[in-house]
Amino acid sequence: MATAATTASTYLSSSPRISFSRWSRLPASARQNHRSRRGTSGLSVKCGIQDFIGGDLVKLDLGRWLDDVEKHKALAIYSPHEGGYEGRYLTRLRYQGYYFLDLSARGLGDLETTLTKIHPVCPAHVGKQPIARWYHPPEVDYRLSLLPPNAKGLVVWIIEAKVLSKAELQFLALLPSLRPKVRVIAECGNWRNFVWKPLGEIAGLPSKTSLV
Repeated sequence: MATAATTASTYLSSSPRISFSRWSRLPASARQNHRSRRGTSGLSVKCGIQDFIGGDLVKLDLGRWLDDVEKHKALAIYSPHEGGYEGRYLTRLRYQGYYFLDLSARGLGDLETTLTKIHPVCPAHVGKQPIARWYHPPEVDYRLSLLPPNAKGLVVWIIEAKVLSKAELQFLALLPSLRPKVRVIAECGNWRNFVWKPLGEIAGLPSKTSLV
């Protein structure tokens, strides 16, 4: 008993935050939590407005997002693994008057042929029918022809673009130069926060300033 009392008095004297009178009035659960927090006084937690309202509701960089889409015209985005964050940025582009062409990079084939040229498509068969070949119009040109007069442009949103080669990413970065009303957003990977970079920089193209 004497040893326990000595230990308790030593602990209370070494804790500058809680006096003996306040410690005696604390419940047992609070005393245990205080013991578990010993030695962590040097740690600090920084909170922002996103932590109180919701990180998926407050996007303070939406203005910079719109400026970069208009400036670079082709962006590589990196979104969190849990998903859902990119919807806020997509919706803001829709508010600006853009229409969307959503494509998956897996199984897309040759990008230049699929997006800008008439290309053949072979439908699936069960092995008894002859192999047929259908010709489809260019995906980008066909969607551009269907845009209403008040549309600002067409956003080609490529998901799973991390499987594309550097040459294919370079073509996507140059696509807005071939079709001025087209903007390209390529999902090239994941990150802790929603970030983006110019697609030409990711694909290894020289910047416009270096060409001048």
